[in-house]
Amino acid sequence: MGILNVTPDSFSDGGAYPSSSRALARALEMVEEGATLIDIGGESTRPGADRVDAGEQKRRILDVVEQVSGAVPEGVVVSVDTTLSEVASSALDAGAGMVNDISAGRDDPGIFSLVAEREVPYCLMHMQGTPKTMQDDPQYSDAVKEVREFLEERAEAAQRAGVESGRIIVDPGIGFGKLTEHNLQLIAQLDKIVELGYPVLLGTSRKRFMGEISGASDPGQRVPATVVTTGWGLCAGARIFRVHDVWQNRQALDLTQALLEKEGR
Repeated sequence: MGILNVTPDSFSDGGAYPSSSRALARALEMVEEGATLIDIGGESTRPGADRVDAGEQKRRILDVVEQVSGAVPEGVVVSVDTTLSEVASSALDAGAGMVNDISAGRDDPGIFSLVAEREVPYCLMHMQGTPKTMQDDPQYSDAVKEVREFLEERAEAAQRAGVESGRIIVDPGIGFGKLTEHNLQLIAQLDKIVELGYPVLLGTSRKRFMGEISGASDPGQRVPATVVTTGWGLCAGARIFRVHDVWQNRQALDLTQALLEKEGR
């Protein structure tokens, strides 16, 4: 899953694609590099970020969604990264085929009924707090257990609202209301999330905890650390990898898959 943020303030690539033409060019480049999902968002979810209302999100993303969905090859899916059903509905009308919701339906419960009606894949994520507050002082007794229980509960809530279980994807929310130790625990025990039985999306790309371990203060210098987590995630059973740097992670996945096949997995 290639990340396409059409925001002025995302932590790694804010303001990188200020026009629809530049965003489209980047989307097609990511497809050429091996992406089969393009995730388009108009609201930064970096720590400390302010919320962006539905109208502004739509202003930022809808033209991009329409252009990208009309230009990518068959089999490539455009995902809309939003917590609001109004934005998701407009994006689906514009050609998106998946909803990626970091709030897991808590920001706008109507997103469940929308996804159920449109019959599209839906990714729900764990986050402690909100983007504005999530890194203030995250606390867990057992991060893996609590994240797993949250994802299980929200997946069940989505199904009660009519979302088919086979359309649900879960994301442990690396970096969302978690300290380095929590992130490491979740990645090391990712198989516990996989055991829930839903496809798992892993989003570690260039995140701060990697810099805390490696000393790489520039997010762009955290690509090697990202590809390590991608290979690890595939071994643990994750199936979708949300990244800024597509060809590097695609290469890591291809090699890891070849090794797993040699091992008989």
